[in-house]
Amino acid sequence: MSFVRWALVCVPLIMLLGFLSGRSVPSGDQNLWYQALEKPAVTPPGWVFPVAWTTLYILLGLALAAILNARGARRRAAAVGLFAAQFALNLAWTPLFFGAHRVGAALLVITVMLLLAIATTVAFARIRKAAAWMMVPYLVWLSFAAVLTWRIDQLNPDAETLVPSARTSQVIG
Repeated sequence: MSFVRWALVCVPLIMLLGFLSGRSVPSGDQNLWYQALEKPAVTPPGWVFPVAWTTLYILLGLALAAILNARGARRRAAAVGLFAAQFALNLAWTPLFFGAHRVGAALLVITVMLLLAIATTVAFARIRKAAAWMMVPYLVWLSFAAVLTWRIDQLNPDAETLVPSARTSQVIG
């Protein structure tokens, strides 16, 4: 029953934080800058992203709940710390990419995020195998998203200046 209590806290919390990050700046097809970018042919349609992230955030919440429920497990604190670090980068990625238009920096962030997510998965596997398996779709999606980010960076060397950011005021004279 303790797992259910952890899940009832972790899943909504992860979902809320992910939602807030995603809504902090216009993203996806709602972002004029993103619409103007040249994108790789393998870029999924816009509706795929919220479906994928909702599913992934549910799995992340359940995986975290499984680890938090493993009271007395060795290295549990380290596993939770790794999870928190990679998730903090996850939350920073959307504002960095869609808000600041910093594709190169976003590529660095997602690369570090992926490495930390792999380390998190390994740490979770040492505590609860099921928690590690719940991380696998996230690792696959992060890998795919990193490749998309890399290709967008290659295809749009002038991405930062493509469209003025929302923070820039323009005077028409």
